[in-house]
Amino acid sequence: MASGPFEIPFERLPATLPIFPLPNAVVMPGCQLPLNIFEPRYLNMVFDALGSERLIGMVQPDAAGSRHESVYRTGTAGRISFFNETADGRLMIVLSGVCRFDISREFPTTRGYRRAAVDWTRFRGDYDELQPSHSSEPVIALLQDYFAGRNLDTDWKVLANMNTVDLVNRLTCVLPLEVAERQALVEAVSADERTRSLITLLRCETVESAADSSRRH
Repeated sequence: MASGPFEIPFERLPATLPIFPLPNAVVMPGCQLPLNIFEPRYLNMVFDALGSERLIGMVQPDAAGSRHESVYRTGTAGRISFFNETADGRLMIVLSGVCRFDISREFPTTRGYRRAAVDWTRFRGDYDELQPSHSSEPVIALLQDYFAGRNLDTDWKVLANMNTVDLVNRLTCVLPLEVAERQALVEAVSADERTRSLITLLRCETVESAADSSRRH
């Protein structure tokens, strides 16, 4: 992750985070996530975050969990790098990806939103992630087939100029994946592991899409 004047050193990451459960909303390091905040409890969360480290932990709901509000135990933390008030009482914010975390435990709060003790240890590499051994060419080749099967398009020149870590992280955030598929990428600790997982996922999705197309014809 590139350093900057507003970045929090790894050693100063907080022991607790407000957590925001939202399906398919992750913010990997080097990526950004825009959010529209309107529920009172989440307005409280944003205002409280702005008064401290400006960090919010994005977690995905876990449909296989034992409780109604179960979430996956690994999430992605983003720093509020922009916010804007609207005339109708909403906040438009942008989170800039910082580091992933594991939830150790949750504890009750009086402000409506959830808060958790978190462990950053497994994801120390998010701060100095090395390029994976795989090049971005296989990813882009599979992505072209994946997009063609879904009638999607993008600026391929921009993708070709991205380094592999940034490309895979951005795809983790923006591809139209199932919640569990996206979570598997979030939980892939190293860039190399994440690249391999994404390549496997794109291959499977492309084969499935081709099979569906064949059945329709």
